[in-house]
Amino acid sequence: MTPKHLGQSTPLPGSPEQAELDYVPNPRAGSLYLVRFAAPEFTSLCPVTGQPDFAHLVIDYAPGETIVESKSLKLFLGSFRNHCGFHEDVTVGIGQRLQEEMKPRWIRIGGYWYPRGGIPIDVFWQSGAPPEGLWVPDQGVASYRGRG
Repeated sequence: MTPKHLGQSTPLPGSPEQAELDYVPNPRAGSLYLVRFAAPEFTSLCPVTGQPDFAHLVIDYAPGETIVESKSLKLFLGSFRNHCGFHEDVTVGIGQRLQEEMKPRWIRIGGYWYPRGGIPIDVFWQSGAPPEGLWVPDQGVASYRGRG
């Protein structure tokens, strides 16, 4: 598996559907460990108004046979900048796509959305119970109090 994006000049995909995620062999296959990606400046568009929505995403996963290559993940997440979707659809869709393609032992995503109309919406999804013995730290994002 040679990454398609790593070391290449790669434009931002036009949509999440066009984004290609790269997966590489897990360098510690057989070991139980957690990988965390945080995207504190994630953006997508409101499907009703077209206005930007902002979130702090935290993706935690216990790798199986592969890991996601980080540049391809950044491009995938960046492709949501022009994508219209409700917070629930965007958050759960990211987690489910990673689950379906990467097949980790376990995955969860926390979408901590900044308020629009005065209400923050936080969305959480996981593939199931974490494997026994996996250290799963708190995601570290406080409940909304002028997040920052």
